[in-house]
Amino acid sequence: MFQSARLKLTAWYLLIIMLVSGSFSIAFYRASTNEIQRVIDRIHYVQSQSNQLMIPAPPNTVITLHDLQDIKTRLELLLIIVNGFIFVLAGGAGYFLAGRTLRPIQVMVDEQNQFISDASHELRTPIATLRAEMEATLLEKHLGDREARQLIESNLEELGKLQELANSLLQIAHASDAKGIASDSVALNDVIQTAYKKVAPMAKKKRINFIFSRVEGKVKGDKSALVEVFVNLFDNAIKYSAEEKNVTVNSINKKHSTIIKVKDEGIGIAQADLPHIFDRFYRVDKSRSQADGHGLGLSIVKKIIEAHNGSVAVASILHKETIFTITLPLI
Repeated sequence: MFQSARLKLTAWYLLIIMLVSGSFSIAFYRASTNEIQRVIDRIHYVQSQSNQLMIPAPPNTVITLHDLQDIKTRLELLLIIVNGFIFVLAGGAGYFLAGRTLRPIQVMVDEQNQFISDASHELRTPIATLRAEMEATLLEKHLGDREARQLIESNLEELGKLQELANSLLQIAHASDAKGIASDSVALNDVIQTAYKKVAPMAKKKRINFIFSRVEGKVKGDKSALVEVFVNLFDNAIKYSAEEKNVTVNSINKKHSTIIKVKDEGIGIAQADLPHIFDRFYRVDKSRSQADGHGLGLSIVKKIIEAHNGSVAVASILHKETIFTITLPLI
């Protein structure tokens, strides 16, 4: 599809360039030949007058006339060659520019297709589980109250996973739309403390100790979205750390930005996985169960931070630590 569109766009580029080049060449040719013709007519006039008055023609007049005719012919050939060269050059340049023009569209469509494929794959498992459980239950001749309750509980668990996935997909769509991001003045320290309160019960359950340094400064943005960023980062830090480990949150303010680092003492991330860690539906450990999430948390983090004109990076040492670095512009 894109190859066909690229060729069509190239043809349009080429048509426009050749129309401009052809129009210029025709105008130039007509102006040049008109001047040459005036000189030729003048020579003919001088020759006719010389013949009538029996005066010898000026020296080299005939040779000059032949030269002018030759110049006219060479001018035609030169313009044909030049336009042929322009045609080839414009064709190559147009093909290249058409590819550059369509590249963002192709990337967007490829990402959309990949997103649909990944989302369909994630939806398939809980839906298949729901269907299998209900079909198996229907085959039973005598369904007691206990079995019915177990089925409902299992179905509710799977529906919860579907709802979590739907909410995550909506968060990505919301974060991808810059117009959907609020532009309030947000204190970063309040954002981090609010995020910590949401994960505190899980941290206490694993006896994970959070160490904070006060984050100074304010940013222009959406507080709830920024809270979601740190909830995801804190949740990952707790989930992939052993009991009684530390999670450190500190920041450094520069002239126009702040750099916030979230460091855990967890299992770390392999170097081969680091380039893909922010991809949608990507999991470092493919063997993890669906209960560990859908691989959308860090993708949401990246989308939200980029919507706030910031950046996020990750560094890790396997089996030792992981550090997420967030940079945001201050107001």
